[in-house]
Amino acid sequence: MSVVLACDLGGTSFRAALVDAQGATLAESMIPGPASLDRGGRSEIDATAWWRILIEACATIAKAQPALFSRVQAVAICGVTRTQVFLGRGGEPLRPAMTWKDTRSEAAATRLRERLGDAHPESARINAFHPLARLAWLHEEEKETFLNLGSVLEPKDYLNFRLTGHQASDPISMARLLASAEIVAGIDPLAAVGLSPAILPEMLEPCQAVGPVQAGLPAPFDVLAGVPVFCSSNDTWAAVAGLGAMRPGYAYNISGTTEVLGVVSERAAEAEGLMTVDWRGVSQLGGPSQNGADTVSWLLSLLARGDGDHATIGRDIDALLAGPRHAQPLLFLPYLQGERVPYWNPSLRGAFIGLNRQHGATDLAWAVLEGVAFLNRIVLERAEAALGTPVSEIRFGGGAAANRLWCQIKADICRRPVVVGQAKEPGILGAAIVAWTGLGRFASLAEAQAELVNVAARFEPAPARAALYDSLFSLYRRSEAALAPISTELAALSHGADSPTTRRPAP
Repeated sequence: MSVVLACDLGGTSFRAALVDAQGATLAESMIPGPASLDRGGRSEIDATAWWRILIEACATIAKAQPALFSRVQAVAICGVTRTQVFLGRGGEPLRPAMTWKDTRSEAAATRLRERLGDAHPESARINAFHPLARLAWLHEEEKETFLNLGSVLEPKDYLNFRLTGHQASDPISMARLLASAEIVAGIDPLAAVGLSPAILPEMLEPCQAVGPVQAGLPAPFDVLAGVPVFCSSNDTWAAVAGLGAMRPGYAYNISGTTEVLGVVSERAAEAEGLMTVDWRGVSQLGGPSQNGADTVSWLLSLLARGDGDHATIGRDIDALLAGPRHAQPLLFLPYLQGERVPYWNPSLRGAFIGLNRQHGATDLAWAVLEGVAFLNRIVLERAEAALGTPVSEIRFGGGAAANRLWCQIKADICRRPVVVGQAKEPGILGAAIVAWTGLGRFASLAEAQAELVNVAARFEPAPARAALYDSLFSLYRRSEAALAPISTELAALSHGADSPTTRRPAP
């Protein structure tokens, strides 16, 4: 039996699996971490730690299933995006990778936008999470690293490089840097920060091979020498394929450490705060947030519930939701780490609104799940308005999709059917779809989706609950508008010398 090795580098864990040509996972392994160093706007990970956990995860599978592992026909890795690995001219990491949570380049982004003006279409998209802003920050703050910069890769590209010795990426994952490399009206964004397109790796389609696995790699990759490694793409794109939502008229919602929601269409459209990305035949309108299962983890930790194990989050939140709920609902603004889509504002902060003495842990749990779903609705409404048509359904995947209550909450709040795929890990299935398509098993990604993706459950909006949520959604929007200026002032205090958290009491 032939299999492919499909991997998903997530925000808090790494998964690897052997998947057959029918889409069945025959062996799998999950390795936690590596943990990011988060402090004062900084969020960094040593890129070589990703290489170590790739080896560890695959070694676990190879040890448990040596005969099956030896039949691997191809490798495909998807991974987190909005994360930059900075390599020297010899291919060595120059510093830790800057993750999707890093906000240190906010001021550099503002200065860069002012230099570029409004004539270049990418200028308006430059914020603290934009790769060009990160490079501008590097130019200002770490001159030596900047001068020795040879290339910029996404995390999955770095792993492909370690496997094959070849640097490449795909135009989906690199969309923002590719846009920054275009000269429009005489404006060259890359040159504005002292760079040229030479920092970009070769661009390949997701189903194209980067190269074969090199000889001489440590076990278990020594037995895979010569096996093709396909470029693949970011974890969102792969998970959407694994949910069967890579087709016009569908929305997708991937809920992992953070959430991503978007609409897939035949034509490109623009909407305030949303990302428009060419997904090779279709267009995506939406993008990633800063909250999701990690927000639930924060609540469980705050309430001293559970043991901190990500695998038990679903069980622990179910236990909270099963308790008695107060008649007066709460609102929760989920902006614990600022927000990306649709606000791109690292200074936003979270809040519980409407607390009274009778509220308990169950009320907080409901508010957190509802708050994340309200943000989903904002993104969905903006995308549908820009495209001029509603979606037929939302394909929902990731760890949170196993929670039936959260699925129903999303259906009721967004007023759209929520459909859960059969694959427990849609990113893994999506990576496998890339590998099997690249090998020629399927003529196209569309054909592979049709053959390998199955539906497990469907949740229809309940009219009575949806009407109640409409009223809460209106209050949620008003709360956002009222508290955003206060968030900005509170965030500013954390950087000031006169902050009450750093001021010493008088003797």
